[in-house]
Amino acid sequence: MTRLESTTGAPAATPGTATGRSGRARDRRAWSGAWFVVPFGIFFVLFLVWPIVYGFWLSLTDASLVASEAPGFVGFSNYANALSDAEMWRSLWHTIAFTAISTVPLVLLALVMAIAVYTGIRGQWLWRFAFFAPYLLPVATVAMVWTWLLEENLGLVNQTLASLGIAGPGWLSEETPAMASVVIATVWWTVGFNFLLYLSSLQSIPTHLYEAAAIDGAGPMRRIWSIMIPQLRGITSVVLVLQLLSSLKVFDQIYLMTKGGPDGATRSLLLYVYDTGFTGYRLGYSAAISYIFLAMIVIVSIAQARIASRKGQQS
Repeated sequence: MTRLESTTGAPAATPGTATGRSGRARDRRAWSGAWFVVPFGIFFVLFLVWPIVYGFWLSLTDASLVASEAPGFVGFSNYANALSDAEMWRSLWHTIAFTAISTVPLVLLALVMAIAVYTGIRGQWLWRFAFFAPYLLPVATVAMVWTWLLEENLGLVNQTLASLGIAGPGWLSEETPAMASVVIATVWWTVGFNFLLYLSSLQSIPTHLYEAAAIDGAGPMRRIWSIMIPQLRGITSVVLVLQLLSSLKVFDQIYLMTKGGPDGATRSLLLYVYDTGFTGYRLGYSAAISYIFLAMIVIVSIAQARIASRKGQQS
């Protein structure tokens, strides 16, 4: 019987031999894992890749929600028109203002709440529930509750101020307090998530650090500034990135509480995209604004990641 050998000297796999069967079995096992990936791949292409490609193509056309004829190709004129659109820049400024005003209390307040609970405030289980419970509510419920509270004539806030002899403003009907009202509702609603992230990070700090500080005579405030705050730098970067991305995408609570009013004073960029596409029927133009906003978010994310990376290398 003729014996086949490979160039390395090892016996070659012969069909029907034990070596050949084990090789085919390994191949079948390797490919069997691919079938588990197929459903994810299908959904990934259908619901992420295809919408991105189709949306970009739509931004290069004059597609309309009410036009019966096929959309015409207009190149990058939608992008040029969007960059010279004063209302788009005004909506972008509202988005940036909302992000700047809401991010600071959402990070600092969550940190203070987590340290207060972790350092032994009485009734911890009650505070944990009270701080996190609003985050479980749907946005429609949050918007309805705060709209009732801030109603100009019959709302609890203005009724309380009136009992003190103070005339309350139109919290949602006047330009100046409208954005502040949306920010207050957003902070109350979402601060619990950041609180939970900080609390879990505090519980992961090694106890021997506190024991060493206690031996050195460090008091509670010293332990907070010298142990807790430095140990929370990593999670603070994560919270900051998540909060920035979440605030830049603000839409629901503004749409439900003010619908962008009064006179567009609280209209965010995503709400402007919605108004342009579904009220103004200009799908191609609204798609172009969406991709400009996507480019801005990507730039902010990359810049923040590089800053965090440099801080990590320096520390």
